[in-house]
Parts: sequence; C-alpha cells; structure tokens
Amino acid sequence: MKLNSNESSSSQSLKRVCKVLVFVGNLSTALGCLGVILGMFGVFDMDFFSLGLSSGIRIIGTVAIAGCLLSAIGYGILDHSKK
Repeated sequence: MKLNSNESSSSQSLKRVCKVLVFVGNLSTALGCLGVILGMFGVFDMDFFSLGLSSGIRIIGTVAIAGCLLSAIGYGILDHSKK
C-alpha cells in the first residue's frame, strides 16, 4: 500500500515539474517571438543583444527556440506519463 502512495506522490511531482516546464517554455517562446517582431519593426536595436560573432537576432531567436524545446519536453513527458 505504501508503494502506491509513493507512486502517486512522485506522479504529482512529475506533473508539477512538467507544468512548470510548459509554462516557462511558452513564456520564453512568446517573449522571443515578441522580441524578434519588435526588433524587425525597429522598436529597439537588436545589436544590443549581440555577443561576440553572434548577431542580436540570433540571440533573441535562440530564446524562442529554447522555449519551444522546453514546452515540447514538458508536453512529451505529460503525454508519456498518461499512458
């Protein structure tokens, strides 16, 4: 009986972690896309975000791509844990 309660506890923890991953991923994706759009319209200078040889649009785009990956990981783990 105790094993089942631990399984449900770890299941709850896993769902909580996945929800955080999905939230952070979606937020990063939205901020990255908004940054690219605002930079393209000239609202701010994207060169401010440039590091070394990477242009600013690459850094802002990386935020959006990383957000997509975090969301995909979170959704994938949630989907896999339901089966």
